Order: sequence, then C-alpha cells, then structure tokens
Amino acid sequence: MFAVILVSGMIGGAIYTMSRLGTAPNDIMIGVSYGLLISAAIGGFEMFASTGPLRTWLASLSFTVSLLIRSVIYAAVILPIQYFDLGTRLVGLTPDPGRGDFVSAIIFCGAFSIMMNLVLGVINIIGPRSFLNLATGRYHSPIEEERFVLFVDIAGSTGLAEKLGGLAIHRFLDQTFRVLTDAVVDYRGEILHYVGDEVIVTWPAAVGAVDCRPLKCFLAMRAALAEKAGRFEKEFGAAPKIRGSLHFGTVIAGEIGSVKRAIVLNGDVMNTAARLEALSREVKGGFLVSRAAIAKFSAAPPVSLEDLGPRAIRGRADSIDVLGLAV
Repeated sequence: MFAVILVSGMIGGAIYTMSRLGTAPNDIMIGVSYGLLISAAIGGFEMFASTGPLRTWLASLSFTVSLLIRSVIYAAVILPIQYFDLGTRLVGLTPDPGRGDFVSAIIFCGAFSIMMNLVLGVINIIGPRSFLNLATGRYHSPIEEERFVLFVDIAGSTGLAEKLGGLAIHRFLDQTFRVLTDAVVDYRGEILHYVGDEVIVTWPAAVGAVDCRPLKCFLAMRAALAEKAGRFEKEFGAAPKIRGSLHFGTVIAGEIGSVKRAIVLNGDVMNTAARLEALSREVKGGFLVSRAAIAKFSAAPPVSLEDLGPRAIRGRADSIDVLGLAV
C-alpha cells in the first residue's frame, strides 16, 4: 500500500508540473520530487503513525470527520514542502521565485490529497485486497482458488444482547471486531464478511501457509481480547470470548451483484468451515481445525493440538478429521 501511495503521488506531481511548466526533464523531475515528498509523508502517516491508539481514535469518528482531520494533517505536511521549495531542492536545483504559482500548487496538492484520502477511506471500508481485486478485475469472472478459511464467533452474544439491548450490543460487537482486526492485519488475513456476531477471515494458500498464520491469528485474537477484558468489563459488564474453526480447500471466488458489487467465496470449504464453527461449541478449547488445514502449513503449529478424530458434518456424506486445542 505504501508503494501505491508513493507511485500515485509521483504521477500526480509529474502531471501537475507538465500542465503548469511544460515537459522539460528538469520540470518533470521537480514535479516527481514534490509528489514523492508529499506522498511519502502522507503514506508514512497512514502506514505507521495512524496505528495503535491514534488509529482507534480515528476509526471511532464518522467518515466525514475523519476525512477532515486527516486533511488538516495532510495540509500541515504540504504547506512547508511547498513554501520552502523542498521538491526543487531535492533534485539539486535552485528555486526560482519567478516560476510557478504557490497558491495554485497548494490548491492542486490539497485537492489531490483529499482525493487520495477519499480513496484510502473507501479502501478502509471494503478492505485493501478487495479494492485492489475489484480495480484490477481479478474476480470479474469466477475462478477456483485454494484458501484457508477462518470462522470466528463471539460466544454468548445472544444472551448478552438481551441483557444490554440493541444499541449497547452493537457497540460491544463493534469494539470487539476492532480488537480482532489488529490480529488479522498482523497476520496478513483478509476479512471477507461480518455476519451478525461472526467474522470470516481468509488467506490464499501461499500466504496462509507461511508460519501457520491463520492459526496464529486466532490465538492472537484471543490474547488481544484477554488483554482488553478489563475495559470491556467496565463498560459492558462482560468481556468477549471467541470460538472458531479453520479449514482449507478449493473455493470459487468471484464478483457478484450490480449496485453493490462484492467479491464472494462459495463452495464446500465455506460450508464445512461454518459447520465446524458450530461444532466448536462442543469442545473444551472452543476451536476446531481440519487436518487438511494443518497439512498445508509450512511449519509446525505453535501450540499443542489434540486429535479429535473424524467428525460428521451436516450436509456432507463423509466425515472430516479435525483437531482441537489441547486444554
């Protein structure tokens, strides 16, 4: 993502310079350098500074308010770069006060930054990989892929909803999913859907096989919720706990819909993973992983797993070999 921001900034800078000053090599170099400086600062903020508490705070704001705050931050980056002619100095040239228009440059950079901010906002809504896949048309025609599929369910949310009421349980679920998202990002997963009190996370085979990422992601989710348990207890009177299932196999991935286009995964793997999540309620560790998923990992699992043998799956003629967390 950082590389995309850099390239977009450099292209934007070059386009602006050519439209204002011409196509001389030095002018293009100056435009590219300005784009590089501005996009590097903005990209650095998006990728590094807007994490942790700051990311949580920005995410708690409405889309419009978050856009305005980010735009103010962007303006604080752009103004000194333009005022001190840092782009010109970066390529080893001496600034010429008679060339260019400071005001128009600020307006262009501001408009370009807001547009980039809007794109980043959309990416945050639909997910970076989904945005890239929709933009490139990767799944415009359905294709078969091998994927890890992780189903994560918040245990006891139905009873808690009766206790808290509709508005409070929505805040509870929202805050819980925000905590879980950090683990998904850390282990390079892709959030496919939120369905009620459940989140579905997937990994392409090559990505998920590395270092047992899907399994480590689930363990990191539990650890993150345990760390935040006190905060949830204080606000809601209960701390979230999760159960889940992990499966691997071939899915059909493709775009669906017209007004609200989305990328969906279908196939037996999705159905089986959902059934395994339901069965996870019956085991002590609250987690089931298929042997097919374990077999695809490139490293040994980071925790002890207990062989639970074959389990019958509703809707399937054959059973499936599963393992659970050793407790």
